[in-house]
Parts: sequence; C-alpha cells; structure tokens
Amino acid sequence: MMLPARDYHATRIATPGKLPKGLDRWAHDALGRLRGGGRTLQRYREQAEQIVARSLQQRLLSERRLREELQQMQAHFRRRQKGYEAQLPEALALLAESAERTLGMRPYPVQVLGALAIHHGCLAEMATGEGKTLTACFPAILAAWSGRPCHVVTANDYLASRDAGIMAPLYRFAGLSAGWVGGEMEPAERRSNYARGVVYTTSKELLADFLRDRLQPGLCSDAARRQLRRLLDPRAVQNDARVMRGLDTAIIDEADSVLIDEAVTPLIISATQENRALTETSLLAQRIADSLVPGEHYRSEERYHEIRLTEAGRARLGAAAEELPGLWRGEARREELVLTALSAREFYRRGKQYVVEEGKVVIVDEFTGRLMPQRTWRQGLHQAIEAREGLALSDPSETLARLSFQRFFRFFRHLGGMTGTAREAAGEFWHIYNLPVLAVPTHKPCIREILPSRVYADRQSKWRAIADEVLECHRAGRPVLVGTRSIAASEELAAMLSGQGVPCQLLNAVRHREEAQIIAGAGQRGAVTIATNMAGRGTDIHLGRGVAELGGLHVIVSERHEAGRIDRQLIGRCSRQGEPGSARSYISMDDELLRRFAPRPARRLLARALAENRPGAAALVEKTLALAQQAAQRLAFRQRETVLQTDDWLSDALSFARSEVEG
Repeated sequence: MMLPARDYHATRIATPGKLPKGLDRWAHDALGRLRGGGRTLQRYREQAEQIVARSLQQRLLSERRLREELQQMQAHFRRRQKGYEAQLPEALALLAESAERTLGMRPYPVQVLGALAIHHGCLAEMATGEGKTLTACFPAILAAWSGRPCHVVTANDYLASRDAGIMAPLYRFAGLSAGWVGGEMEPAERRSNYARGVVYTTSKELLADFLRDRLQPGLCSDAARRQLRRLLDPRAVQNDARVMRGLDTAIIDEADSVLIDEAVTPLIISATQENRALTETSLLAQRIADSLVPGEHYRSEERYHEIRLTEAGRARLGAAAEELPGLWRGEARREELVLTALSAREFYRRGKQYVVEEGKVVIVDEFTGRLMPQRTWRQGLHQAIEAREGLALSDPSETLARLSFQRFFRFFRHLGGMTGTAREAAGEFWHIYNLPVLAVPTHKPCIREILPSRVYADRQSKWRAIADEVLECHRAGRPVLVGTRSIAASEELAAMLSGQGVPCQLLNAVRHREEAQIIAGAGQRGAVTIATNMAGRGTDIHLGRGVAELGGLHVIVSERHEAGRIDRQLIGRCSRQGEPGSARSYISMDDELLRRFAPRPARRLLARALAENRPGAAALVEKTLALAQQAAQRLAFRQRETVLQTDDWLSDALSFARSEVEG
C-alpha cells in the first residue's frame, strides 16, 4: 500500500529561525527597508504595466486556446523546473484576461502590482476600495498550481464564504477548485473543503484545525513513520481523522490585524473540567476584593494593567484568608485570587472588553469589534468577571493544546498578505515575519480632506461637540461615519442623537448580524452610522446619488486607539477610488490613551492650559497624544517580541522532546 504523495507534506512545517540580534538585526532591518523601498516598487510597477498591456493582447485568444495556455502554465508551475519563474508575467497576463471573461473584472495595474508583491513574499499596503479580493486571487492561483496547500485568510466566516463563492469561476477556469471553512462546519465538510486547491478561512479556524489535527491519537509528524504504521495496520488509514492537508502558502487579508493585533493571543484547544473548589473560591475572592479600597489597600497601574497590594492590603487579605478553603490560604495563592478579582474590577468594562448575552460573559475583540463566543479568559479571570456580574460561574477549562498566531504563521513556507494600514508596523512585519511592506499607490489620486482635530477638557464636552457636528452634516445631507472605542460609547452617542431626532445605524459587537447591510447603506444621503471598529468589515461604503456633490462621506474619530493603524483604517473608509470625503478627530483630556500613556504632570499642565484658553494649547495636546500613541505602540511591540523570544527559549529547552507542533 502506497501513501498518497501529498501526505508527505501533511505535517511538514517550516522551522522558524531565531530573531536576529545586535549587528545582525541592524543588517537585517536594512535589508527589509531595501526590499520595501522605492526601487522594488518601481520595478513591480513597470512589470505590472507590461502585464496589463500583454493581457489586452490575449483578448484575441479563443476560450479554448486560453484554457490550453493556462493548462500549460499550470504544468510549468507544478513541475517548478529551473527558470519557471520567467513565465510569471505571461501567467499573470493570462489570468488577467481570464478574470475579465469569468468575473467581468479586468485588473488595474495597481492590482497586478499588488499580486506581484504578494507572490514575491511582500505585504502589499492597498487602500480601502482598491480591489484586494481580486488581487489575492492571482498569487493564490500561482501557489495552488504547485499542488501544495494554499490558504487565503480573511477576517470572518462571511467574507471567507463570500470571496470563495465570488471568485470560484476564475479558479475553475484556471483548473483549480475553491473552498471555504467556517466555524459551524463538521469535520467531514472541513476535510472536503481543505482538499480544494485554494481554501478561504479565518486565522482562528485555520489554527484550531491545525492544533486539532496534531491532537489526533497516534499521529506521527514524520511521514515515513506514518507509512510504516499504515503498512503494519491497514485500519490506520480509515482511522485518520485529520482534516487539513498541510501548511505551505498563506495569503492574509487585513494582515496587520492578524499578524500584529492578535499576534500573541494564543489559540487554545481546551476541555471544560468541573472544579467546584475554584468556582466557590472565585466568589469568595470577589467578596474580599469588594472590601479593598483603591489607594489604601492596592494601587493599579493602568498602562501595564497591573495591580499591587500595599502592606495594609496584604494585612487585610491575611485577616480575610480564614474564609478561603485550606488550599487557597497560602499567601501566594490567595494574592493571585484576589489580584485576579481586582483586575476584573479595574480593567475590564462591560460594553468594551465583553458583553453579557443570555446570562453568559462573551468576549469582544477590541480590534475588530466582534463577539468571540467560543473564547474565555484563562487563569480564573473569566470566572472573576462572571462573579462580578453576578452570573452563574462556568467551569474552568483544561488546556489540551495552545499556540500563538505569531508563531503559527511563521510555520508557513511562503507568507504574503495585504492590508490598508501597514507602514506604521513595517519594521515589525520584517523583523518577525520577514515580510517587507510595499505601499501600492491608489488607482486614482486620493482627495481626502483631513480637518483640524478638536480638543476638549472632558469627555462630556467632546461628545456634545461630536453630536453637534453629526447633526450639522445630517441636515446638509452628508453621510457620517463615527468610530468609537467601545460598545457603551456607541450606545451613548446613539441615544444623544436620537434625542435630537437624528436616526442612526449602530454597528457593534451586539448588533453585528446586519453588518453588510449597515455598511452598504452608510454612504447614502443623510445616513448616520456609528461603528466600534471598521477593521476587516470587507464591504466598501459606496456613495449614494448626489452625495459626492455634497462633499462625500464624513468620518469622525471619536477617540484615538493605541495603534495608529486602527485610526487610519477608519479614516480610510472615506474618499475611496478618488471620491471626495473628509475626516476629523476629537480629543478629550480624559481619553484612555492620554490617561494610560501621558505623564500625569503633563496632563495637569495641558488641562490648565485648555481651561485658560492659552494659544497653542490644543496643538500641544494633539502632539502629546501622538507621543502617547507611539509609547503605546512601542510597549505593545516589546510585549509581542518578548512572547516570541519566550517561544524560542522554550523550543530550545524542550528540543530533546521533539514536540508534535515542531514537526
């Protein structure tokens, strides 16, 4: 009995190298700047223009001849004989003509430029509305022609299903099949879709299936050992429950969200385990935490989300320890319990980090604004928040397997991607993933107007001013998109506007089901849309009739994020494809970014300057906010780098064990 040839690649993964240090890092960073520089962009731009010109000549080919040319090209890329890359321009020209015939879409030169960048292992920064869905198809086809697995990673199940369906005719014409994998699929359906040439899915589903496959009983990471086992036991073929056929190429949409924002979040495969002792103790810890007074018994550090007990707090906790079960009376264990309960009280807000639905705590993804019903916080935090909300406590989970997205995506032999906002994190993309960032120009010049920011002493004044500007635009007929940082803020603004007779659409984690319809209507005359986040929404905002003459879509940034990229994602929703549009940011002295990352003395001085209407006070506040944002981004990068260094250290320390994940 012979093993299928592709099974040899089923558990084969690239071994990620260690991060460069010292002079090696300096040289490595210089190489990244060179690969993402103007010369590379100019070379790809010239090639793209030549490819588009060549594709226009392919119009003369009959459909039968075009198919034959594609079949020959597929054979070249599958065999990968020396010099096969010289066929790349001709292959892309054929695919451009095929897209016109199957989808009615002829790619612009900038889309071909983006495809070239992704194929060559770059991250293409492409503005909203520039056609990233079609751009991703071309490098996906080139990768899938090799016969190896190709995954296109999208922001959510809806986009995975939509894009796979829309692009299926092009894939079929190119001799491939397209599938998609979503959260509700059963293993048999997953296996069937993973067998396709190009598979659309989300990062969470891809990593979860990778880990579940590794947990299969008796799975060997070595193909030769698997073949020997199957020869000795023919039933092993029937009992193979793996759904994936391996890792090779990943093309990631909204790459900054996946590779940066969610990078160090581990995906955990777990099983619930009844633990009454921990459940009861969490309730007691919540009661003890409620008796502690901030400033007297503990101090909180908002920047790092840390809490430290004072001597008085430790004494109070020691006196209250008699209430705890014997196992938890030890000093270290009781402090851990109460600190977790205090963290739940100080740093986790309903309507921001989580919502309560049907009596359960559901985590909200801060970067995408979506609910994550299958996720729970670890180490008793989830139970501490449930106790704080007065809900029935869930059973804690036992971890079976875990892996961070950051480490997982370094397992791929070939990685590429695209996003609208990458240049702020260009150094990190190169340092961690060896992905140079290439800024692809827009098809038409961007005429977006960035209006001066407005600064206020407190959030109440800021929200009143935002409501006034929304009302002014609404009366003029201009559509408005307001970005907020939390569900609570979006609900508060909606209530203010409703009180003034302004109808608005809410797009947040609680109201996500109508997402596509809400976004599609956000550019209509007089529309007012309030969204917690616009990353990975996947639907463009098209202007309604007569809206362009009024100035186009107006975007309001109600509060800056720690990552400037997220603010830029929101602003990028206006002025797509050369349309008119404008954007304005609002700032208040009690914004979270200033509270966490600006020194307290500086905040006091700025607040006094604003109160006294000193000249230049608002500009100084905006500059301080920019510095605070930079500090937040540096801290987040150091945290991600530390996690990766820890992964490398553990890999070295446990190398003798040769874990299944390491292959």
